[in-house]
Amino acid sequence: MITKIKQPFKPKIPISITTSVPQLSGSVLSFFSKSKSRFDNKGVNNCRLLWVDEKGEMELLRKLSRGCFRNSLKKGQKVKIESVNDGEDVFDAASARAKLQPEHLVVMVNGLVGSSADWRYAAEQFVKRLPEKIVVHCSECNYSMLTFDGVDRMGERLAKEVEDVIKRWPGVRKISFVAHSLGGLVARYAIGRLYEPPVQTEVAGLNRSCLVREENVSDQCHKQSSEETVAGLEPVNFITVATPHLGSRGHKQLPLLCGLPLLEKGALQTAHWIAGRSGKHLFLTDKDNGKPPLLLRMVNDSDDLMFMSGLRSFKRRVAYANANYDHVVGWRTSSIRRQDELPKSNLQIKDQKYPHIVNVEQETTLDINHKLSSLEGKKMADLEAHVEEMIEGLTQVPWERIDVSFHESRQRYVAHNTIQVKTYWLNSDGADVIEHMIDNFLL
Repeated sequence: MITKIKQPFKPKIPISITTSVPQLSGSVLSFFSKSKSRFDNKGVNNCRLLWVDEKGEMELLRKLSRGCFRNSLKKGQKVKIESVNDGEDVFDAASARAKLQPEHLVVMVNGLVGSSADWRYAAEQFVKRLPEKIVVHCSECNYSMLTFDGVDRMGERLAKEVEDVIKRWPGVRKISFVAHSLGGLVARYAIGRLYEPPVQTEVAGLNRSCLVREENVSDQCHKQSSEETVAGLEPVNFITVATPHLGSRGHKQLPLLCGLPLLEKGALQTAHWIAGRSGKHLFLTDKDNGKPPLLLRMVNDSDDLMFMSGLRSFKRRVAYANANYDHVVGWRTSSIRRQDELPKSNLQIKDQKYPHIVNVEQETTLDINHKLSSLEGKKMADLEAHVEEMIEGLTQVPWERIDVSFHESRQRYVAHNTIQVKTYWLNSDGADVIEHMIDNFLL
């Protein structure tokens, strides 16, 4: 039963997570459960963590995203969440007190109409497991209605935000991205902006002279190449979760439309009314200055935006995809596959530790070459030309594809948010996906 009680907000317990708590007057929602399997000896679970302000704004959702029922911290461990102008920094409080700078920055990017709170659960799990190794930044530069501004404008804002975060954490040496839904496209754009190619410098030989230019005098002078970087850091993991890499245009790329041609055609013509400039990019209807659609341009390098070089520079590229029940992003587009490359629908659980991970594919360069050779001579007219162009572009580099199914879950109808654990009490079944992500995270 849910009751609503009007009372002033007076915390009775110390708040270990250092965030600013506004002085509000509103309503506390109390959840009562008669189950005797949980919590107090009277069989009553009273969770009163949800604060609603008088304006009815997003504070409720932000509090919900913290969840009532979560894994407890290790003894003596505190995860600190520091609100900053450009989002939230999540890190281990003990390491901060000891002035131990983590060397790995993990940037988490929200999707359409999202915010930094969407990744809060996952960020805390990352820091709990890797307390001295990483600092997580949950991006906020593209929140709520700003996500309608288009992938390029959002990507430019994210690139600037990442640069500002690095200035705040000068000890970081490595960078990874974890992005949900539209945020995956935004992150791909941002790394195209932040990518820095190797620089060749001449290094003096034993005689400390580089005046000799002949190739046969290699003992006097040689060239040394620096490593390619993203924002000056070593790129490690690029992870997307339910991201429409191939856009939303095409058969069942937007499952909400049920694959009906009439509805898909209508969505193509009206997407910009619903999602603004971002809708144009997702449905490939943008024609800026006569250029090809942005998503098609993002599978190649251009003069000042090195999209594929940036993607290639990461040691890992991972695509988590919902195999079913995701009504927002289709299986093909989130896993970067052709229709005939999708696994069979009767997927089985591979590991009891991760009950919703049903298929794992680790692609190699050899696999890429084999796919390309098998496509030779095949009529491209049978394939959607724009989708094929994006697949060929993106699969120039190997991907790890992780297929997820919430078929047996009560939360399956919100699979698009469950795979991210956007709000814990609504999406808790996706916790094993986050655990899988952390267990396979490359430091």
